[in-house]
Amino acid sequence: MNFDILGEIDDIEIIAVNRSIRELDRLQKNYGSGRWRKLKGIATIQLEDGTICKA
Repeated sequence: MNFDILGEIDDIEIIAVNRSIRELDRLQKNYGSGRWRKLKGIATIQLEDGTICKA
């Protein structure tokens, strides 16, 4: 499903750090080592059918 983000991403939280990230090896191979974090947040989006909602 495709969607467009219409505004800022709010309420950003860290949900995983370093070895807790399952894709860490791939990320480090493609982009180099660093302080990797997996984040989540809430934003207003528009779906393909034009529906606007929070996700």
